[in-house]
Amino acid sequence: MDLVQQVKSTADIVSVVGQYVRLKKMGGSARYVGLCPFHTEKTPSFSVHSTHQFYKCFGCGQGGDVIKFVMEIERLSFYEALKLLAERSGIPIPKRSEYSDPESKFRAGLYRMHEQAQEVFRANLQGAAGKGGRDYLAGRGLAAGLIDEFGLGYSDPGGTQLVRLFEKDGLGPELLEASGLVLKRTDGSGYIDRFRGRLMFPLHSESGKIIGFAGRALRAGDEPKYMNSPETSIYRKSYVLYNLHRAKESIRKQERAVLVEGYMDVIGVHAAGVREVVASCGTALTQTQVKVLKRHCGRIVVNFDPDSAGTRATERSLEVLLEEDASVRILQLEEGLDPDAYVKQRGAEAYRTALERAPGYFSWLAERARRKFDMRTAEGRIAGFEFLLPSIHRIADRLERMTIANEVAEYLGIEPGLVLEEFRKAALQRRESIVRPAEPQLRPVEKLLLKAILFSETALREALPRLAALPASQEFSARRIFEAIRATAAEGKPLAYAEVDARLGDEDRALLASVAFSDELEDEELLATKARECLRYLEESQRDQSRASLKAKIREAERAGNLPEALRLAQELAQLEKSVSTEERRALE
Repeated sequence: MDLVQQVKSTADIVSVVGQYVRLKKMGGSARYVGLCPFHTEKTPSFSVHSTHQFYKCFGCGQGGDVIKFVMEIERLSFYEALKLLAERSGIPIPKRSEYSDPESKFRAGLYRMHEQAQEVFRANLQGAAGKGGRDYLAGRGLAAGLIDEFGLGYSDPGGTQLVRLFEKDGLGPELLEASGLVLKRTDGSGYIDRFRGRLMFPLHSESGKIIGFAGRALRAGDEPKYMNSPETSIYRKSYVLYNLHRAKESIRKQERAVLVEGYMDVIGVHAAGVREVVASCGTALTQTQVKVLKRHCGRIVVNFDPDSAGTRATERSLEVLLEEDASVRILQLEEGLDPDAYVKQRGAEAYRTALERAPGYFSWLAERARRKFDMRTAEGRIAGFEFLLPSIHRIADRLERMTIANEVAEYLGIEPGLVLEEFRKAALQRRESIVRPAEPQLRPVEKLLLKAILFSETALREALPRLAALPASQEFSARRIFEAIRATAAEGKPLAYAEVDARLGDEDRALLASVAFSDELEDEELLATKARECLRYLEESQRDQSRASLKAKIREAERAGNLPEALRLAQELAQLEKSVSTEERRALE
């Protein structure tokens, strides 16, 4: 068994996909469903089939095997996805792999450089040069266990430590410059470390690989306060959420994500026992980051700093979250405390209590409107209402719209009719303009035969030869799918969904998926029995057509006075009737 087949047979696709998407089992079938990670949707159209080890979205059309899924979700090359899955499954990778390619090797070099940098930074923090970093962390109340868990480190102030290390390893200029860890000197005399004299926070991909760093300034006048790695081929800021690789399990378990602004806030909230906490990495919250979060849970509590900058960031983030139909609550802590400071001053229990009591986003927005505008005047109330309108237009659920309509009217002191009219407009504007194409249709006999062959070894062995002998099968809507199955079987390969899917065009792929991912009968023996019944029906129909055709030809020959031809056709008809009688006797035995 080659490496690809070994990985595919070991890495269960339901388990792998389940690390990125909340899946729900559909009754007693082998199918699991969830919200598609590749496009925005409210109703799940994404399916994973445990028997066929294949995923398919009936909304955007994405589909493939376990390797393809990891490639798409982690934005990796084939070899990188194969290697990641092999490592997770404990399968050794050959040092000189036939599957590797120049791009994958280049990116692998970048990953190694970041791992080396992390080792260096951590060692620095514990050494003599790291005293300033240790003092800062002690002042922030971080225990040694947390420092170790989050891999915090310190970058050497001299600015040549990483450069010397990488050059000693023989790394060329192309890799050095692509890493984002070093900079070219302005005078062209070589390279210098990007991060110098900073407290270092490693940034991870969702699968846990180090892909970049954030460095906090510790020296007065050292700007900016936080410096992040530039975008590279392994790090794209808009896709990454700090701490997600640790938090995603708790996000699913707690059925919520807590979104904070800074790295220290994440660590402080994590220390309070709230493990489902993440932050954007030095950027304003993006739609892509929200989509990543929503794959794990759609309920999000925003807990940004309560100062004016944090309030503006909350408003901007709220727009993005609502655009992606997230269920949002806003936690604004009292006395102007940020999450980390609140935990340290009030304690972990007080923070968890505040989190549980966080109000819905509309209550927070309405309070913002009341503070921003003069509610004692009609003009102020209308201005407040107009301030809330963009959020009103994003509410999809009818019951939620009606509840909020009443709350807004009472809270702002305006006519309920005006609010309800705006909700009516919002409902009209939100009607989905995308009309999904009609699902492909198959005759029941075709659908059942295809289902049987896909799910029953007995049906596959018995039905394929008999089906090939039936001229009627050439008229099947699914004829190209059956041909692909026959071609796969002829090569001596096991019937794998991915093998068949790879031989088909888009239309036939959709047809195949519509059958394979249905929740209908999948018991192997029962499917084999149904396949035999379908084949008998098709064969009988074929014989009935042949009989009717021969009788018509005999009548035509008799009318033309061609008695020899009529006799020949009569003998052919008799032979057909004899074979029919034999088949009927066999069926009764």
